[in-house]
Order: sequence, then C-alpha cells, then structure tokens
Amino acid sequence: MLFARRPQEKPATTAPAADVPRGMRIAGAWSWRFVAIAAAAAVVIWLIMQFSLIVIPVLVAALLTALLGPAVDALVRHRWPRGLAVALALVALIVVVSGLGWLAVSQIRAEYPALQERAITFWNETQAWVLSLPFDISEQDVRDFGTNILGTLRDDLSSILSSALTVGSSVGHFAAGLLLTVFALIFTLADGRGIWRWLLGLLPSNARPATDGAARAGWVTLGNFVRVQVLVAFIDAVGIGLGAFILGLFFEGGMPLVIPIAILVFLGSFIPIIGAVVTGAIAVLVALISFGLLPAVIMLGIVLLVQQVESHVLQPIIMGTAVKVHPLAVVLAVAAGSTIAGIAGALFAVPVVAFLNNFVKTIATESWRTNPNPTVKDVVA
Repeated sequence: MLFARRPQEKPATTAPAADVPRGMRIAGAWSWRFVAIAAAAAVVIWLIMQFSLIVIPVLVAALLTALLGPAVDALVRHRWPRGLAVALALVALIVVVSGLGWLAVSQIRAEYPALQERAITFWNETQAWVLSLPFDISEQDVRDFGTNILGTLRDDLSSILSSALTVGSSVGHFAAGLLLTVFALIFTLADGRGIWRWLLGLLPSNARPATDGAARAGWVTLGNFVRVQVLVAFIDAVGIGLGAFILGLFFEGGMPLVIPIAILVFLGSFIPIIGAVVTGAIAVLVALISFGLLPAVIMLGIVLLVQQVESHVLQPIIMGTAVKVHPLAVVLAVAAGSTIAGIAGALFAVPVVAFLNNFVKTIATESWRTNPNPTVKDVVA
C-alpha cells in the first residue's frame, strides 16, 4: 500500500464549451457564418466585375426576355411558329428603340442653334443682373465664376461618362456587348426553358425542386416588375412632356426639346430615384435658359407634381400588382449598385432585389412544395 501507484493526473485542457458564455457562442457562430457569406459575396461581385462585358449583356437580355416573353408565348399559343414570333418581337423592339433615338437626335439637332442663342442671352442677362447688385463684384469675377462652373461641369461629365462606360471603354466593347445582348435575347426567347433545365441539371437532385420553384416565383416577379415599370415610365414621360408643351404655349417661341425631354424621362424612369432627379433637372434647366426664373419654377412644379402623382397614385394602383420592395431597400440597392458598377449597377439593382426577395421568400416559406408554378397573383399574395 505504501508503494501503491498514484492515479495519473489528467493534463490541463482548454475550458469546456460550457464555460464560454452562451451569448459569446452565439455571436461566434453568427460571426464566422457572416464572414463566410461576405467572402462568397465579395468573390461573386469580383467575378461579375471581371466579366462585366459578358454579365451585363446577359442581364439586359434577361430583362428584355421578361418583357417580350409573354408576347412571344401569346403568339405561339395562336399557332405562330416560335422562330417567327421571336423575330417579330425583336423587329418590334428594334423599331421602337431606333425610332425613339432618331426622334430625339433629330429634335436636338433642330433645336440646338436656337437653344444655344438663348443660353448666351440668358448668361449675358444674368451677368448684367449680378453686376447691378450693390456688391463689390467685378466683371472679371463673374467671368472667373463662369469658367469655374464650366470646368466643374466638364469634370463631372467626364466622370459620369467614364462610369457609364463600365461595360467597355471603346466602341468595340460596346458593339461586342450589343451583339452579345442580341444573341442572348434570341436564344432566351427561343429556348429559355431548355436553357433553364440545363442549368437546373447542374445542381444536386435534392436541391432542384426548391431552386426551380423559387426561381419561377422570382421570374414572375421580375417580368411583372419590368412590364409595370415600362407603363409607369411611359406615364411619367407623357406627363412631364405634356407639361413642358403647355408651358411653352404661354411663352414666345415655345418650349424647346419637348420630345427629347419626354424620351429622356422615359429612359431615366428605369433608374429609380437617380433617373427621375436627373431628367427632371434637365427639364427645369431648359426652361430656365429658354424663358427665365418664373417658368423654370413652374416647370419644377410640373416635374414634382408628376413625380408625386406617380409615387402616391400610380405606385399604389398600378404597382399594386407587382411585388413591393420597401423604399429604403430601393435607395440602398441603388446606392450600392451605383457604387459597385456605376449606372449599370443602378439600373439592375432594383430588379435583382425584387427577384431575390421572392426567391428567398419562396424557399423560406416552402411554398414551392404546394405551388411549383406560381402566377402573378400567387406571388403578390
């Protein structure tokens, strides 16, 4: 007994999990998952930026497919060959876009000399008014101020154009992106379901039903959003263009660039918040140069009235059929998209958020089990 072996002492170990506070364990579990998700998102964004010449045309083709797809399907249901239906949809799209571009350019070329003369007259009158004020302001000070303003506008315009040309910095890149958009649009309209089935087959078999149902719900949301956005943009363009036309009736010479302003409003409405502000500012600036301060204030009131009617009347009534995204989410999405990819990011931010909103919601609620082919009413409900 005197020489009995003592029990071997266990080596010191780290503190058991029970000794770590529960809040710390939960925070740690959330932290590494958040870091993993953020890292994956960063890699995806980096890849998108590296392959923007491919990604952006494909996204444009997806939006156009969501817009034109129902018309093609309707023609197919009326026993049109699918190839002929796709060709008709593409021709109609090209005619509309080309017609709007030609109309805007021709009107700008026709009105530019008169608008330039009015701008010079407006600047001379403004300069004379500033010099008549009871302040110690010389003519050289006014000229230096004008030079600084022009330099600032030139620099800002250069930065805007550089960010707008995120897809490519040359005409060749733009042409390549346009050609890729057309090819992608043709194939998605002609065989979009077959392409989706092939992509779905790359996933594990147990993940396919949920992914398919969630993607269908997101696609319905995307298509509805695009069609309603076109309608709202058209109403905005007609409202502001009609207001500018009526304003021009009360002043000598009429309001210049009415049609180009309406076209810019129509195109700018597809970029939430930013587009409305920029196109509205252009309309007010043209009124200020052409007629003076009071007509510019009236034009500003027209722009604000149309935008308020859109926000408080058109959005609840017309957009009620589309999936609603909170205004804060729209602002944050547009800001993040413009920061990451310039104007292209701002353009695609809201459609991507609308798609992901219903995609995630469908998986979370498991509605894909009971309704694998949702309609617009199902998605809104």
